Amino acid sequence: MSISKILLGALALVSALCFADVAGSRDGHVRIGADEQLEAWDAEAGLWLSPEAFWLAYAQRQGGLTWGRGSDYPPYAEVSEGDTFMVELESGPCLMEFFHQRWRRANDVRRWDPAFGDVGGCARVFD
Repeated sequence: MSISKILLGALALVSALCFADVAGSRDGHVRIGADEQLEAWDAEAGLWLSPEAFWLAYAQRQGGLTWGRGSDYPPYAEVSEGDTFMVELESGPCLMEFFHQRWRRANDVRRWDPAFGDVGGCARVFD
């Protein structure tokens, strides 16, 4: 292996480690902010937001929460692919998206940071 390939590989590794938690790393990346609260990177807005604000911004870009917020899911026969709903549980909210004929956590559809699986009601949404 040539020295240039080794140096390029080392540079890529250092870059990945140094910039893994900076703005723009990827949409839905989660970090602990200065106030010790979770923040999610909204790539389109270029801002760190609370997880709930991130979900609402995503839903707004899709046309808003299709079914609003609540603890009771919408009637199955009236739901369409891609619909969104903010389910409210005792442990907090969780953005749901109707995908392939069932409600799923939006993170499971969009593949944002796995940490979203533990945010608010998302950890208990299927209990």
